[in-house]
Amino acid sequence: MFLEWIPFVFTFLWRCQVIANKEKDLFINEQIRAKEVMVIGPNGEQLGVKPIKDALTLASYAGFDLVLMSPGANPPVCKIMDYNKFKYESKKKTKENLKKQRENNLEIKEYRLSVSIDVHDFETRLRNSKKYLEKGHKIKVSIRFKGREMAHPELGREVLLRFAQSLSDISVMEQKPTLDGRFMTMMLIPKKEK
Repeated sequence: MFLEWIPFVFTFLWRCQVIANKEKDLFINEQIRAKEVMVIGPNGEQLGVKPIKDALTLASYAGFDLVLMSPGANPPVCKIMDYNKFKYESKKKTKENLKKQRENNLEIKEYRLSVSIDVHDFETRLRNSKKYLEKGHKIKVSIRFKGREMAHPELGREVLLRFAQSLSDISVMEQKPTLDGRFMTMMLIPKKEK
């Protein structure tokens, strides 16, 4: 009974090891299993193909780590560098990229209108969107058609175009009104100052 489970257990443990190795960033120093590697110096110069022991001694004399950069190459490519500094800089870059991505995602503000919107509601949404556009953000304006309003999408298009016309002094229409199911949407972006 137990012997039947051995292949499954072995496969499971092997997969866990592979996943754990993928979680680690790169192989460094004694973790490198290749016999010969192409060595790149700390300043980017190529030092040639060397046995792993020679590459490790070069790295230790320089006071750096030997880092396996591309294991799939023939021979594998290793670089002599400060691994902790490299990890710190790469984390910093990814953090900065995430921050930029979040800023780009937060730039869009959505305003919902209706086909039979009242004048005061229209003006309130217009005023709020004007403030948001002046800050330099994008505006998404949408209308949801209810019931029999679907028979007259041109009425919704008129409301959206009137909204865009009212903001034409500070904004440009990035996406014209498009109907998608029960929603009609339009994108406005602030005018670029010249």
